[in-house]
Amino acid sequence: MVRADLPDLAAFAAVARHRSFRRAAAELGLSPSALSHALRGLEARMGVRLLNRTTRSVAPTEAGAALLLRLAPAFDDIAQAVAEAGAQAARPAGTLRLNAPRSACRLVLMPLLVRFLAAYPDVRVEVASDDALTDIVGEGFDAGVRFGERLALDMVAVPLSGPQRFAVVAAPAYLARRGTPAEPGDLAGHACLRQRFPGGGLFHWELERDGVVSAVSVDGPLILGDQELIRLAALDGVGVGLVFEGYVAADIAAGRLVRLLAPWCPPFPGFHLYYPGRRQVPAPLRAFLDVVRQEAGRLAPP
Repeated sequence: MVRADLPDLAAFAAVARHRSFRRAAAELGLSPSALSHALRGLEARMGVRLLNRTTRSVAPTEAGAALLLRLAPAFDDIAQAVAEAGAQAARPAGTLRLNAPRSACRLVLMPLLVRFLAAYPDVRVEVASDDALTDIVGEGFDAGVRFGERLALDMVAVPLSGPQRFAVVAAPAYLARRGTPAEPGDLAGHACLRQRFPGGGLFHWELERDGVVSAVSVDGPLILGDQELIRLAALDGVGVGLVFEGYVAADIAAGRLVRLLAPWCPPFPGFHLYYPGRRQVPAPLRAFLDVVRQEAGRLAPP
């Protein structure tokens, strides 16, 4: 038997179960003549009569009854599997694998995941916190998080956050010792806390005001690989840090850090969730996209 016989076997099971070509044809959405033709072809290929037909009745032969006995549980299992697959789509379950830079995890992703997991308890989420430009398809992730300008054109992108801003900060004790920079060029004489990316490159400080970009050459005693560590070093008075505003908003409000050169840190487009453009989006990702869009609608101005 080959796969092409499966529809004809299903047709045989329906006729044998109903003992009627007409009722089986109605169930399968076929004409009785098409069904009769399919059954004759199946019998010819198998080399055995499966149904006894008269003008008034249809009944399985001994061979047909034995075949139906084996087929019925198999088709029941298939029907159950299809129903369970449909239930998965209705109530997402499984694993959602995300790749995101550490800053996005802290500032936007984790609060969203708290709400998502509360709404979809059957989904397990795995987050790889990674500042490198990872190939999410090659590495088996469902989606990733990046800034919009860094996305490949074949990806579907959904805004994950509102605009972001950088903040130049230092502790009051540091500024008391070293003075307060008034212009971007003043940073050249300060101990600046620098960040190195996983690929080895250093983060270049670029400040902007009224469309004028100032690329600042900075140096300092400490290079770190994480913005949270830069925040902690700034709090300890080691130097001046440039980090996402969200990392230090509470410290600025409490007076633990002082914001510097604020006019030179305009907002810029925020993080995007991106995933391959394909027809069937996995159910856990589809559910997460719903949560992302709901949050975007909640935060949108009236």
